[in-house]
Amino acid sequence: MKQSKSQKLIVGLISSVSVVLVSSCSTLVRMPEGRQTLTAVQVEKAWGRVLKEFVNEKGEVSFFKLNQKKGDLEDYVAYIAKAGPKTTPNQFSDPNTLLAHYLNSYNALSMYNILHAGIPDSLGGLKKVNFFYFKKFVIDGEEMSLYAYENDIIRKLGEERVHFALNCMSRGCPRLPRVPFTGKKLNQELEEQAKFFFSEERNVRVDEKEKKVFLSEILDFFPEDFLKKATSLIAYANKYRVKPKQLPENFEVDYIPYDWKVNNSERKRDE
Repeated sequence: MKQSKSQKLIVGLISSVSVVLVSSCSTLVRMPEGRQTLTAVQVEKAWGRVLKEFVNEKGEVSFFKLNQKKGDLEDYVAYIAKAGPKTTPNQFSDPNTLLAHYLNSYNALSMYNILHAGIPDSLGGLKKVNFFYFKKFVIDGEEMSLYAYENDIIRKLGEERVHFALNCMSRGCPRLPRVPFTGKKLNQELEEQAKFFFSEERNVRVDEKEKKVFLSEILDFFPEDFLKKATSLIAYANKYRVKPKQLPENFEVDYIPYDWKVNNSERKRDE
């Protein structure tokens, strides 16, 4: 099977720094205990409060403030450790409810991971490997990295629009919504995320002179997911762009470099 760019990136980084990584093998992140008396509905509401209170309209997170008041996030992360299709199957019999849980839990674990890492300025370089591959969390009763969670669990469901909803808390990510994803309205929510993603200039640019369309590098990380739903990446993007702003499909595709700086609202954009 052909490797995606993201997979090649991980493999390349691991190979080039194998000596360093041997001394820092996978680490199981301590999962918070949370309030054990809370119901599933209550902890999901706690995640909603985190998004509303600490995420702004641009999708940026107030990480330093969150670190001082992380009870709701810890309640939700504790729930993620013991809830899922394996441990609590009755809660996730509906496929949309399950996928919404995956999206919310991935985003919450990424947010928790930023706090656990000491709120770094960036996830670039070796930090990327540690953040996604070597740090493991208890998810649905199993130890798993964010990389494995995304590629072995979430992507296997075949819904390519998850790439406009999953958020690793870096600036190159799609906008982080201020409300959780829901099973009842998931298709509508994913459509809105995709349309917004392809409306942002940071994700789509056209150079008429060079006859190039520049797309977010996310599409270069997982091209096979998008090409299952369209004949080309430009054609896929056009599914979510209004007619006056359709991209020329005969142009060459190039990519906008991914910004690995942490999307922290308490730091200036130019830092």
